[in-house]
Amino acid sequence: MKFIVLPCDGIGPEIVDASVEVLKASGARFGLALEFDFEDLGFSSLKKYGVTIRDELLERSKTYDGIILGTQSHADYPPPEQGGRNVSAAYRIGLDLYANVRPARTRPFLPSNLREGRSMDLVIMREATEGFYPDRNMTRGWGEVMPSPDMALSIRKITRHCSERIARRAFELAATRRRKVTAIHKANSFHMTDGLFLEAVRHVAKDFPDVQLDDLLIDASTAHLVKEPERFDVLVATNFYGDILSDLCSELSGSLGLAGSIMASDTLCCAQAQHGSAPTIAGQDKANPTSMILSVAMMVGWLGDKRGDDALRQAAKAIEAAVDKVLANPQTRTADIGGTIGCKAFAAEVARAVAGA
Repeated sequence: MKFIVLPCDGIGPEIVDASVEVLKASGARFGLALEFDFEDLGFSSLKKYGVTIRDELLERSKTYDGIILGTQSHADYPPPEQGGRNVSAAYRIGLDLYANVRPARTRPFLPSNLREGRSMDLVIMREATEGFYPDRNMTRGWGEVMPSPDMALSIRKITRHCSERIARRAFELAATRRRKVTAIHKANSFHMTDGLFLEAVRHVAKDFPDVQLDDLLIDASTAHLVKEPERFDVLVATNFYGDILSDLCSELSGSLGLAGSIMASDTLCCAQAQHGSAPTIAGQDKANPTSMILSVAMMVGWLGDKRGDDALRQAAKAIEAAVDKVLANPQTRTADIGGTIGCKAFAAEVARAVAGA
């Protein structure tokens, strides 16, 4: 089994190295033959090749069993015409990684940002290939234009095809959990675009009679997530809403650095941490690699389910359990969540726990 590893920018190289160390430990324990190819991406690629991502690399990524993608500082890239292509968007569009799966859960041994007595265990299923983002809603050109220096316009694209397939993934996931899907929208204002999305979700719901469907306006959902997060199981949303809600939920559950994330098509899966590149602490061994490690675990679990491979499923569960075991000990937490150890030491502790030491 071969993975392409793309460290990218900021703390990306550190947290990616941590996740690879943990993945190797799971491979040794469960008899997985793992290989890794490392490639330049982001600023290192820009310096070496003149572009943040090469078309050849994107195409070659399709041939791997999985993709491990580090954090990007895309806000600091030069304009696209100068080689500063958004890496995440390139992978999501180029490999059709339409399902951005973002769980958020509280842990009884860690403080959360919820009110006392409240808990959270939910998954946001975010459509990632269309919506408000201007770099992924046009066949040619850009989804934002400025007719004059004092006027800017943005185009939003919502399709029935993309809405139905992300809805189907949401219902399939909910069927393995607590059997509830909440569709997030603003159809009272965006009558056509969010209206089409909601219509598509309701259409798919007919194929899942054992899964309950409700829906909430995006603004109302934020209030309910703060007030009563236990009501939610799987939330399905368009790109922009899902992006915002996933950051909110992860932070409410304890920290944005504690939640994993994958981007998946029907045949490919990419592990990518939920958070940004944190360039101010890059190279200082201060990063918390939990999100990246859990993202890799999610990718391994996704592969196990796709292939019916129990060893992969067990490896994914072992990584998740090991992370919780290490986090449960205040002495083996990174500084951002009240501990004292660094990124490398945390990875070593998780790797030891995965190995059963």
